Amino acid sequence: MKKTLIIGATPNKDRYAYKAAGKLAEAGHQIIPFGIKKGEVFGKTIINEWEDFEDIHTVTMYVGAVRQDAYYDKIISLEPKRVLFNPGTENPDFQTKLIKAGIEVEEACTLVLLSLKNY
Repeated sequence: MKKTLIIGATPNKDRYAYKAAGKLAEAGHQIIPFGIKKGEVFGKTIINEWEDFEDIHTVTMYVGAVRQDAYYDKIISLEPKRVLFNPGTENPDFQTKLIKAGIEVEEACTLVLLSLKNY
């Protein structure tokens, strides 16, 4: 299964980041919720301070491009296999940096990939 860091995690059940966390967990993927909101998602506490995360396969973005620059170097240093840019989070500048670092980039919806069993 793919250990997934969720950037922009939230306990708000109406948000796509919350729904994706649930579907990822349901599919057996280990989730690491990271965000500015306090709370829990599917038994995991949302981490509010950046840590040295290890063995991350996928980073799935749920924050807009304007707020992503604080995470550029941090995400690249994790050396994930890929970074998913969900609808509304696309960021050509960051995507170029990721590609140059050898990290796969996808503009895709995590929920759709899971529903198609293509995650």
